[in-house]
Amino acid sequence: MLHYLIMSRSLTYAQRAAKLLERSGITATVAKAPQSVSDKGCAYCVSVSYKHGPQAVKQLEEAGLRQGKVYIQEVDGSLREAAI
Repeated sequence: MLHYLIMSRSLTYAQRAAKLLERSGITATVAKAPQSVSDKGCAYCVSVSYKHGPQAVKQLEEAGLRQGKVYIQEVDGSLREAAI
């Protein structure tokens, strides 16, 4: 299943983002960001389904909670940057 990974600069920001999305009906999960996209190895991300990705990114931008890049995680686990 495809997912959007929305990068965050800290665990706290990722948790805030996930709570905001959950309140609007979008299931969101906080996770450590994959090392391949994390410069310092300690970043976090919010994972949402591919179906809700663009809507989630828009909501986070409007709330000022989007801090980093957005990736699409393919079924095989590979990542590519989303063109949003």
